[in-house]
Amino acid sequence: MNTLSAMPEFHYRLPMCAGGSRPGSHPGSSFGAGQAFAMHARLFDHPDPRRIDLRASLRAIPAEWLVRVHLQRVSVPVYVVIDVSASMHFGQIKSKLDVAADFVAALGYSAFRAGDQVGMLAFDAAEREELYSPARYGQGVGDVMAATVRRAAQSPGVAGGIDGLEKSVAKLAGRQGIVFIVSDFHWPLQRLPKILDTLTHAYVIPMVVWDRAEVEPPEHGALLAIDDAETGERRTLWLQGKTRRDWRDAAARRRAEIDRLFDKRGIRPFYLQGEFNAESLSRYFLEAVA
Repeated sequence: MNTLSAMPEFHYRLPMCAGGSRPGSHPGSSFGAGQAFAMHARLFDHPDPRRIDLRASLRAIPAEWLVRVHLQRVSVPVYVVIDVSASMHFGQIKSKLDVAADFVAALGYSAFRAGDQVGMLAFDAAEREELYSPARYGQGVGDVMAATVRRAAQSPGVAGGIDGLEKSVAKLAGRQGIVFIVSDFHWPLQRLPKILDTLTHAYVIPMVVWDRAEVEPPEHGALLAIDDAETGERRTLWLQGKTRRDWRDAAARRRAEIDRLFDKRGIRPFYLQGEFNAESLSRYFLEAVA
């Protein structure tokens, strides 16, 4: 079986122009061999006779040869910043970290097809420097990063926090490109706007990874023993009708809180629940650039 043909691929594009000189698939802000018309210029300034526009040259005052100048499409660095804290180890069928690893593998393949470099940073309560992968271009980069995430899923997790995210994204401050933040966001969000301010030059996509068991109470049974994914504390819940409603309402309020926070910056989160779907993520980007 061809591994590449089995690898899920999604299509992503920057919704704005990016700087850079390396050819790629994203709208660029520099002149070059592209298809997006920018302006007419004098042949003397852009000496490429192949792009002479005869009609524009005949209308020019004063009379001179004019060429069509186009914007070059460029490649951009793509980074995934992934939460590997204890709560990301939870999952009924597969852990949220395994779902995140599926996304990372697809991202690596999709970036390779788009001509982009891809790298990874990780965090829990602190930055996980041993899981860092610099942005590289290559066919197997995504597989290597996904394997790193799956190994992290096999080790005991520690409590998470926004401190680790803040230290991780500090490496990306002021850079252009695409940044995926992959987390369940089960930590206080008050400092998140300040962190997003450091990524104002990047296109940020929050990937909210939840498991169905987090947002929906069990259909059967009256007593439920639960463990806090971050602290390990165990308690027992009596699943009455009101408790089930409160469970669903709490999940809906948390989602609304996340949506409101990112909406203030013109960002729309992408939600994963139980599995990664490449087609859904392609539609997300299609709607973003439409």
